[in-house]
Amino acid sequence: MGVSVIQEQRDSEKSLYLRNARYTATLAGKDHYITNIMDRVRTVLINTIKNITAGDWKILVVDNDSKKLIDNVAKEDDILNHNIANIEHIEERREANPTMDAIYILSPQPHIVDCLMADIERRRYQRCFLVWTAVLNPQLRRRIDGSALAKQQIAGFETLSIDFFPRESQLITFRDPWSFPILYHPACNGLIRKHMQDLAQKITGLCVALGEYPKVRYYRPPNPIHEASVLSSHLARFVSEELDEYAQWNPNFPPPSSRPQGVLIVTDRSMDLMAPLIHEFTYQAMAHDLLPIKDGDKTTFHMTVNEGLPDAEEKDMELAEKDKVWVENRHQHMKDTIDKLMGDFKKFLHQNPNFVDENKDTTSLNAIRDMMAGLPQFQEMKAAYSLHINMAQECMNIFERHKLNEMAPTEQEMATGLDEDNRKPKNVLDKVVRLLDDDAVTQSDRLRLIMMYLLYRDGVIPEDISRLLAHASLPPQDGEIITNMELLGGRTTHGLKDIRKDIQPLFPIDTKTPVAEDSYMSRFNPAVKYMLEYLCRGALDQTKFPYVKPPLDPNEDALIGQGSLRAAKPSWAGAGRRVLDNRQRIIVFMAGGATFSESRACYEVGAAMNRDIFLATSHMLTPQLFVRQVGDLSVDKRRLDIPMDRPPPRAPAHLFERPAPPPMAKPPAPPGGQRPPPGRAPPPGPGGLPGGPRIGGGASPAPAPTPPTQAMAGMSLHASKSSNASDTAPPSSSGGKPHKLEKEKKKRNIFGIKKG
Repeated sequence: MGVSVIQEQRDSEKSLYLRNARYTATLAGKDHYITNIMDRVRTVLINTIKNITAGDWKILVVDNDSKKLIDNVAKEDDILNHNIANIEHIEERREANPTMDAIYILSPQPHIVDCLMADIERRRYQRCFLVWTAVLNPQLRRRIDGSALAKQQIAGFETLSIDFFPRESQLITFRDPWSFPILYHPACNGLIRKHMQDLAQKITGLCVALGEYPKVRYYRPPNPIHEASVLSSHLARFVSEELDEYAQWNPNFPPPSSRPQGVLIVTDRSMDLMAPLIHEFTYQAMAHDLLPIKDGDKTTFHMTVNEGLPDAEEKDMELAEKDKVWVENRHQHMKDTIDKLMGDFKKFLHQNPNFVDENKDTTSLNAIRDMMAGLPQFQEMKAAYSLHINMAQECMNIFERHKLNEMAPTEQEMATGLDEDNRKPKNVLDKVVRLLDDDAVTQSDRLRLIMMYLLYRDGVIPEDISRLLAHASLPPQDGEIITNMELLGGRTTHGLKDIRKDIQPLFPIDTKTPVAEDSYMSRFNPAVKYMLEYLCRGALDQTKFPYVKPPLDPNEDALIGQGSLRAAKPSWAGAGRRVLDNRQRIIVFMAGGATFSESRACYEVGAAMNRDIFLATSHMLTPQLFVRQVGDLSVDKRRLDIPMDRPPPRAPAHLFERPAPPPMAKPPAPPGGQRPPPGRAPPPGPGGLPGGPRIGGGASPAPAPTPPTQAMAGMSLHASKSSNASDTAPPSSSGGKPHKLEKEKKKRNIFGIKKG
């Protein structure tokens, strides 16, 4: 009997899961041709709002987390232009609006469900259309379904898989830098399982949003020395189970498609420890490494606009997808970026000869920047090019001031294990020590050099580490950062008598291919690039990157590398008819943070191999952030203030405060005074009591009961309701005409225009 009850409960939960998930797959199928993940999420979001409003004005209610997800892909005007009268926050104080419907776009968290149930019990709006950013926990769903008031007011229930932050067209983050210490800090073992489940649900949501039910592979380190070596395999299995469960209970997933089945590769930071340390000289990676770029809800660079002019001002300039100059140049080598910026400006001068001063130099960034300041007529062009000319110039100033041009060849030798002629490098330690002696090399760069040298050597004796730190004038505490690299699988020390093994790189470099002269300082490629190239050729080693569920055909990889009939252009595609893009999709999830060089590699391999490659990660890493997070792995866990260790958020107490009940008796009318018009109550006085002068010695009306405050906040919303359930309903107004005027007012939107 007990087993059948448990099975029945489980089936009930699966039914709820199905009801929650069905809508997402429908949307994914309809917008399956959209490759840009940012456009895809925006389309799903706007279409959902349009379908619900259907030309009728409604209020949009969001929470703090869902608001960030929405703001990341859509402007507020994009939302308001589709019959949204106002946007309100569910955690904040709001006026009741019982004559209008509300669309709730909410994150599926327990305290947000508490806020929602408080709104429903107060009858804050006429009807509620619920839209969740991810699948709601079945227990929370049952709580909503079990409410009689909720059944009366809820007019729609939908789930969108949008619980992630598209940063670029094919780059997605979860904005969760705390993921790094949870995965690698020795004291966080108790948090890992819950965190992996959360990651698996977000990754599954991304796959669902893309309409992909991929084959899942993962990175298995060939010679692991660290406890977290099983990270990728566990996470991959969690994701595979989530995907299977979603597909089992959702008949619309995956949607029909002409694409070959996608591939999801789960890997983690330990696969490549050189990528977050080396100096990159492509524009985006170099700028994030060297410049004080703020990376929060928006990515901004602080600069002086119109420098040297009376209207000069300090301003945070945004680096976003709408900035075409940024998108066109971010993956270019800095030299090519500068040439492009100068070439575009010279082209502008050629097209506008009136602005050319023959005596001015137009061959340097500084000269062009000065000329730009004198062109107020071309504000849009001026703003974009001023930003990037300033950023490029500042990068090159740092490049020269801190001798990165001298540091780069040695870094390249350590990262690749080869010199410019594809031979084993010589005298690497001498080159490193010479750089550590140079005052122009910053302390942070010295530490990066030492860390790279230890990884290149696969460890040295501990005494040598102390000597290197002392020679670099670095504090002994930096030795902890170096030691912590072993928690990520990087060997930094070995015993004096240890037998040294010849460790082969994960992806050996073809030494027969000569190095191009213009790439001596950029020979290193992140491991992600080689992994993707091998995958696209069908040659990715299944012992190092096994499948969670091996394919039935062992030759499947080789067939994919040769090209599939399903990927060919359909013969029926005639002129003038849209041909849906049917390139295979590859999703890479990098646990522990990804670098901008890895993001660039995904775009480059996708373009070269005719694939759509998406990189997803918890957060983006710069060298400074990576070194700091590695250092935190030896800090007391309590000092890290990890959000998962904090008390769970609670719904604000004010949501559960109820207005004082109306007074039991009316006060006597003042002698000789005018009575208020029929149907209109006198204005209220302080404390919720009716106004008007008191009669001396007259009986006062009974005082209203003290409104509950803290006691209400502690009450359970699940307690059985008393027969006096009308307390939750708004008091009805007496009289006809004033009520009609109020109703007429509510029927107008915030602009005073009648609805409908």
